[in-house]
Amino acid sequence: MKIFHKRSYFTLLGLSLGVALVCSLIASISLGAVSLNFGEVWKIIANKLISKEVFEITWKKSTENIVWNLRFPRTLLAITTGAGLSLCGIMMQALTKNPLANPYILGISSGASTGAVMVIVFGSTNILGVSNPSIGAFIGALLTSILVFVLAGQNGGFSSTRLVLTGISISALFSSITTFLIFTTKETSKVQEALFWMTGSLAGGKWKYLLLPVISLIICYLFIIVFSKGLNSLLLGDAVAITLGVDARFLKNTIICLTSVLTGFLVSLTGIIGFVGLIVPHISRTLVGADHKRVSTIALLIGAILLTWADILARMIARPEEIPIGVITSFLGAPFFIWLIRKSSYSFGGKNG
Repeated sequence: MKIFHKRSYFTLLGLSLGVALVCSLIASISLGAVSLNFGEVWKIIANKLISKEVFEITWKKSTENIVWNLRFPRTLLAITTGAGLSLCGIMMQALTKNPLANPYILGISSGASTGAVMVIVFGSTNILGVSNPSIGAFIGALLTSILVFVLAGQNGGFSSTRLVLTGISISALFSSITTFLIFTTKETSKVQEALFWMTGSLAGGKWKYLLLPVISLIICYLFIIVFSKGLNSLLLGDAVAITLGVDARFLKNTIICLTSVLTGFLVSLTGIIGFVGLIVPHISRTLVGADHKRVSTIALLIGAILLTWADILARMIARPEEIPIGVITSFLGAPFFIWLIRKSSYSFGGKNG
């Protein structure tokens, strides 16, 4: 009976969050510098996804352009980024057995920032043939991941502590390089662009950029579902996991590869968006317990909803200007995380589930 209630609760929670996500998507597309009619948004999306003849076209061409070419891909990027950062946070916390672990703990964000800022600062010279900050960010993230993985390795493997310390060191190195580049740049416009990128933005959401992040997100989610028992065991320690027949080295190597690739794709498109990958896993554990199969599903939905509404606030608070979305997530996330860790009933791993 208890198991039945748990399944019913999980199903109801998942369905509720699914409905909330759809509503958030429509709200995100409808709200902005120019507010649109909710009914027209539904009709435009239906005509595009199903058939042009589902609804009679009674709206302006400019409205359709705003919905389909600007806000819809931007909202999908918000959903993908929120869900992706949440899953990466779950995997990194399982890898390091550290409740403060997040997708950026390996220094990937700092490497991406350096790559993007280098392109912004030296863009006129088309450094290394790269002129797009997103491409520079992805190259920086990828090189940082490889560097951390190589430096943290020892006797064919690595310890979680060594990995985290190496990531922190590399992060500090690249952060100093980024700061140096910004302070030595004389063009104010480039400094503002670099700082805005470093605090996060979804303005780069375009249809052509969504495929690879979405594929990476799906692969990460399937990995967590398939190897959920192994990830549960990792939280108990490597020795326990090995005793239970889990290939801890395979799981660790796979986690590093998947989180590096997914985080690299996301950071290259959005910049650095803090707190999502840190707090969403903890919220999910308080709701459904520590089992990774359930935690990942709930975290995916909560992360997507959270970042979608953070983007709405970023566009609405000071419209027509846009606030960097990282400012919104930090402002909302920091107080909530403080409240969460002060709860006497909360512990890493959540409720027994």
